[in-house]
Amino acid sequence: MDPINSRKQSIKVIASEAIMVIAVIITVIILALLVSGYWLNSNFEVERGGMLQVSSLPTGANVEIDGQASSWLERTNSSKILSSGEHSIVLTKDGYDSWSKVINIAEGLLYRLHYPRLFLNDRTLEPLFDIANYTSASVSSDHGAILLMNGTTEWAYLNLDSDKPSLRKLDISKLFSTTSVAEDAKVGLFTGHIDQIDWDFDASHALIKATDDNASEWVLLDVNNVDKSVNLTKEFGANFSRIEILDNNSNHLLAVQNHNLHQIDLPGRLISAVLVDNIIDYDHYNNEVVFSAYTQESSDEKSYYVGYFKVGDNKPDTLTSTTLPAKVAISKFYDSKYITILEGQTVFVHQKDAFDEALAKYEIGFSPDLVEVGHDGEFLLFVRDHEIATLDMEANLVREWDIERPFGWLDNDMLYAVSDGKLIVYDFDGLNRRVIADNVSSRFPVAITVDKWLYYFSDSRLMREWLIPR
Repeated sequence: MDPINSRKQSIKVIASEAIMVIAVIITVIILALLVSGYWLNSNFEVERGGMLQVSSLPTGANVEIDGQASSWLERTNSSKILSSGEHSIVLTKDGYDSWSKVINIAEGLLYRLHYPRLFLNDRTLEPLFDIANYTSASVSSDHGAILLMNGTTEWAYLNLDSDKPSLRKLDISKLFSTTSVAEDAKVGLFTGHIDQIDWDFDASHALIKATDDNASEWVLLDVNNVDKSVNLTKEFGANFSRIEILDNNSNHLLAVQNHNLHQIDLPGRLISAVLVDNIIDYDHYNNEVVFSAYTQESSDEKSYYVGYFKVGDNKPDTLTSTTLPAKVAISKFYDSKYITILEGQTVFVHQKDAFDEALAKYEIGFSPDLVEVGHDGEFLLFVRDHEIATLDMEANLVREWDIERPFGWLDNDMLYAVSDGKLIVYDFDGLNRRVIADNVSSRFPVAITVDKWLYYFSDSRLMREWLIPR
């Protein structure tokens, strides 16, 4: 072999491999810069923006940014780097209504819009059941089931996920004290008043608080096997003022009796010793509990504080003192957990693992009665009557707005209200208000199930509209 040609060939191989390595390094650097938000503008100047990620229901909506169709982000379920600052986003799709929002992109950060919903303009309507015998209803937390109730001991359960839903009767005559047998009736009478209904995560149990003229009682209703239901008030001989389901299968609960917080072990029929005394408010995320309470320093003087514990801990930790009785919430957003404290009209947001200094502080124009954590911890609602303040964790801002009553959750990210028979829907922050149905009963709930059907009640009938073309 010619040694000169051999050396030339070796040099070519080495040079080509070096070029490949350099190209890979440059590509990695460019990708790292793009991920960090750096990009070239139209003047070939390096700027740092943020990334917008847009999804929609249904998928494939057209995306318009700042009044122009995007050449890169043409459809939803895509991402694009935008310059920092305000941008107007509009989503459209043939045959559907539109959706819009003004967002603020921050340098080097991702902004997700995963909740926009567009409604089909011409929807197929199906009348399903006559519900004239029922006076109230409750939709499960997963929007997959409805419990229908009335003044008798024969209630009904309906699975909304089915293509052909059917009513299943539930005999609740042995569950409540506020039931009686009418001499001329085939079924007994339920004479109590339903104050509250909470569902577990898989819609297998409904926790019901009922009252009569004398007292309140709590029943954990097993909708799949009524005989396995438990009257918690009778079982533990306790006058509970508040109960919450702690786990997915409703085996463990948190309960307040005489201002003291306990844990209920339902399979073992056990109630724990006092976990926290002088409880004011509490919230939990899985087995982590945040609470507000007070210490009695004298007969007329109290000091208030916020604490935290994991179920099974020997002693709760005190996190901070407060000047007022506080409402609390614990949530997870992305990979971090947050503790939110509401004192009067002031909201403090703390990262749980770095609690000492508040991440953010917001002032609300009213004093909320309720704090509610939204789906996936992306937002929190502060509610008083028809007034709502939404803390958007993605946008890092609070927006105050009013809603008609009665109102509830349409799905995980949308609220609804019924006014003068009109069904009005809103995003969780009150934006994109739309009227989507008429002649809707305000006495019964509304729900969207599996992003396929819209359920509501009208003229004593349960109605279903198809949200997708049939």
